[in-house]
Amino acid sequence: MLALMRLLIFGLIVLTLLYLGISWYSRSQRRQKMEHDWEEAGRPGDREAYIEAGMIQYQHSLRRRLILLVYIVPVTTVAVVIYMTNFR
Repeated sequence: MLALMRLLIFGLIVLTLLYLGISWYSRSQRRQKMEHDWEEAGRPGDREAYIEAGMIQYQHSLRRRLILLVYIVPVTTVAVVIYMTNFR
């Protein structure tokens, strides 16, 4: 039981670090793309307001939600492996 708890704790720490890294990278790529689009189009107006509006749209995007699969896929895989090993 202690080994399972250790696996869960360290696994969730690693998955959280991986999630934060992927999330940070995705946000920075989105912001960079929006900055490039703003410069390319020669948009008049406030650059920061344009970028912030786009980042608000990103908060509600499917891409941001798909990053949560970082938690779902490994946990499901480990659960299936444990089940198959013990009950088959």
